[in-house]
Amino acid sequence: MRKIFKIGVIAIGAAMLAGVAAAATDCTPSKWGKNDTLGSANLVSAQNTLKAAALIKQGKSQPLGIVIDADTPAFAPRGLSLQVVQPNQQGGKKLSQFGYPANYNDDVLQTWVGIGSQIDGLGHLGEGGLYYNCLDEKEISAITGLTKLGVHDIPPLVGRGVVIDMASHMGKKMLKAGEHFGEADIKAAAKAQGVTIGKGDIVLFHTGWTEGTLESDPKAWVSGEPGLNVSGSRYLASLDVMAVGADTWGVEPVPPAPGDGAFYGHVVLLQENGIYLLETMNTGPLVRDGVKEFMFVLGQARIRGTVQMIINPVALY
Repeated sequence: MRKIFKIGVIAIGAAMLAGVAAAATDCTPSKWGKNDTLGSANLVSAQNTLKAAALIKQGKSQPLGIVIDADTPAFAPRGLSLQVVQPNQQGGKKLSQFGYPANYNDDVLQTWVGIGSQIDGLGHLGEGGLYYNCLDEKEISAITGLTKLGVHDIPPLVGRGVVIDMASHMGKKMLKAGEHFGEADIKAAAKAQGVTIGKGDIVLFHTGWTEGTLESDPKAWVSGEPGLNVSGSRYLASLDVMAVGADTWGVEPVPPAPGDGAFYGHVVLLQENGIYLLETMNTGPLVRDGVKEFMFVLGQARIRGTVQMIINPVALY
């Protein structure tokens, strides 16, 4: 049976009970109109794709997703179970209908799709019963799948990606759980590392958390994490980025930064601004290869109505 570990429930619960982020009484409409359901995916364009393609100098590619299995820890109660089967081949029976003594394997997967490397769609986290572009939970949250804001509707996310090494900026190999960074930290790190953040960019943060903790202490990995505080989320939203991600399972710090609601940066990015979140990104190889900017390409599985999806974006440089 896979192991599922609880996150820092006490710290998160205390922050939520503190009511730092009051329940929404109104909402932020989309800048792309009252019928918009794509948010920052509207920034994908032929012009931006061509600009991103020009960043490919070495002809290298790097997967940004990690390998996952039944033992990968996840935000409880999420989990994964895989079975490989050989239909109608019990006892070594071969399939003569193929015209030769055939045998084959198939797989059966039972999983939450918010596990491992994943994209959070705009219907994932909201406030006061509302999601992106003032969509009401009672209207879109059907048990059979979201009727709007489903991940299947997101077009291929293609654009300029940048990676900012927050760990090295803070003089560490790995940030600790609860350590956080905001607007001032991001500006300072980006300037020191020669990174610019532009409209439509995909911004990834390297903290060293997953490489330093996932295999050695999976319980600690999912019980806390360093990350982006609410100030940082608001700053990135002001730059009109397309997506924000990190090498952590929730992008934001656990326990949350003082004064911040638990995962309230999700609300700022997803609900208020339509900016996608990319969790558990494999940033270490990019940092070690000295990559600062790259072409980001993501085409997620298109299961109708999903809130999230397991992903493996590719960095091309």
